[in-house]
Amino acid sequence: MRLKLDKIRKEYGKKVAVNDLSLEVPESVIYGIIGPNGAGKTTTIRMIMNITAPDSGQILVDGKRTDNSFLNRVGYLPEERGLYKKMTVSEVLTYLAELKGYPAAKARQNMRPWLERVNLADYEDSKVEELSKGMQQKLQFVSTILHEPEILILDEIFSGLDPINMELLKDIILEQKRAGRTILFSTHVMEQAEKLCDHVCMIANGNKVIDGRLNDVKAQFGRNSIHLEIEGDGSFVKALPGVKDVIEFNNYQELALEDDADSQIILKELVAKVKVLRFDLIEPSLYDIFIDMANVDPSQLERRPEGASHV
Repeated sequence: MRLKLDKIRKEYGKKVAVNDLSLEVPESVIYGIIGPNGAGKTTTIRMIMNITAPDSGQILVDGKRTDNSFLNRVGYLPEERGLYKKMTVSEVLTYLAELKGYPAAKARQNMRPWLERVNLADYEDSKVEELSKGMQQKLQFVSTILHEPEILILDEIFSGLDPINMELLKDIILEQKRAGRTILFSTHVMEQAEKLCDHVCMIANGNKVIDGRLNDVKAQFGRNSIHLEIEGDGSFVKALPGVKDVIEFNNYQELALEDDADSQIILKELVAKVKVLRFDLIEPSLYDIFIDMANVDPSQLERRPEGASHV
């Protein structure tokens, strides 16, 4: 399934939520729509799903305008989760699959392996309201893929999940891609996109900033950063010639370099003053690229989910 957005636009009063956005999602890739909260990511996805109609532009699937039949081919996980809490796990999965035109008998047959995969097999006959928030999120994810969709559209899928369950869903997403499905997901957590995506589209204030293959996007910005670990007082690093900015972490620093910086001069200055444990030229992260390109407040973005070390 090839999904194409052609100059879609959405306004709410005087606020332009999405501004003539065009992008094309290739088949069998993981495509990330990334940007800060309020950038227009969810509005874009809601237009794809025909929940909200664009004011102008068009959405095409395999070269044709979308209609309601398209929705049965999609597995959609919205940012605002919602399940029928008085129904049992098996009932809600069967019902949601039937809404997609999937046979109830086949849904009941296929749900057990999925429930086992996400550690919910013991809760098949439990009411949704009896599950924890994290368990409900995994259940909704199963409902998104149970009917064997051609494309998965996932809005902030990892929000609120602990690291173990994030890793679990990440593995399933990669398996779905290897099975030939297309995955479109949105996130404001740059590390998620950097580790998962083949293609990324960065948007800010409703405008597309960058769109392309992840490797091409990063190559475009060159190796303009240094991963630095030292022993000693590193307060002088910001003043080194060629260093544009320093981002401090607990155990290391990332140095953003000027275009004409000489890394060997920087290394020589460092060695003269402190013990250098690590000095690596690195590609710029999506986080750094986005900050530079979109001119957004870094507090609106996350490098990684809070408390997580993976995904």
